Amino acid sequence: MNETTLIKTANALVSDDKGILAMDESNPTCNKRFAALGIPQTEEARRAYREMIVTTPGLGKSISGAILYDETIRQHLNDGTPFIKAVVNAGIIPGIKVDAGAKEMAGHPGEKISEGLDGLRDRLKEYAQMGLRFAKWRAVIAIGKDIPSQACIEANAHALARYAALCQEAGLVPIVEPEVLMDGDHTLQRCFDVTEQVLKTVFNQLYRQGILLEGMILKPNMVLPGLACPKQESVDEVADATVKCLLRTVPAAVPGIAFLSGGQSPELASARLSAMNSRYKSHLPWELAFSFARAIQQPALEIWQGKEANVPEAQKALFDRASYNRAARQGEYNTNKKIK
Repeated sequence: MNETTLIKTANALVSDDKGILAMDESNPTCNKRFAALGIPQTEEARRAYREMIVTTPGLGKSISGAILYDETIRQHLNDGTPFIKAVVNAGIIPGIKVDAGAKEMAGHPGEKISEGLDGLRDRLKEYAQMGLRFAKWRAVIAIGKDIPSQACIEANAHALARYAALCQEAGLVPIVEPEVLMDGDHTLQRCFDVTEQVLKTVFNQLYRQGILLEGMILKPNMVLPGLACPKQESVDEVADATVKCLLRTVPAAVPGIAFLSGGQSPELASARLSAMNSRYKSHLPWELAFSFARAIQQPALEIWQGKEANVPEAQKALFDRASYNRAARQGEYNTNKKIK
């Protein structure tokens, strides 16, 4: 482990009011989004879509890092440039998703455990040699009747910590992503309580595994009411609850917190992040950044439609959403615009 390199990379990922673009959708997930828009679900279509993303002019002005998928890092742009090199050329740090997905947890109906630790050390060594500088592992925690169980929380926290240790051993910054899902009718307070429990457990496991906190990034959910909850709190109320929860659970040594969007609309995700930064930025020990996928990509995907002629307009939409989130990091996103 090179502590200096890890710390430098982790800080670079959350510096200059930039954020991380998650473009690491698995093939089934990417195909599902393509199918909804009538786009062919092929390897070439996925390659062309991701080329559209990484060749967006000026993307590096707002994006510090890009999380890639294993298929993508082995592909090339139309001009023959390897994807990893194209990302670097754009002034963006390349990273990689390394978990193998969330599977049903034995003996725990309705709960999942993320797999992928077997063989991870060798995969990380290969990724580091290819020029990747950080990795991401996602755990999912559902809220429902009698769940999450402590067993599910502890199993996923332990896996996240073991993954993080292997990453740092290989010289890669681990992005630790424990996602409390938005699905359900739970209240904001219920999400607060579960998120607090999850983050406390995760950091307990990270301590046990000897993780260099200065050389990692946390990628949590915002504290939100369930999508089906009758009461949907205001942007400011969500911002207050989220920051309160993080202050209770996240050590000051962690350089940055890069939120996932988790199914929020692009506008709401940006507005909530902006409210957190406008209200608290000068008083927090860590940077509050973003690591959005759909909340940046979706408008561009809907414009692109798999057609080369639509690339310039789609790239403009992608650039604009990335720019809006940079403004949100500065607490200056226009929250008066229509929130969908």
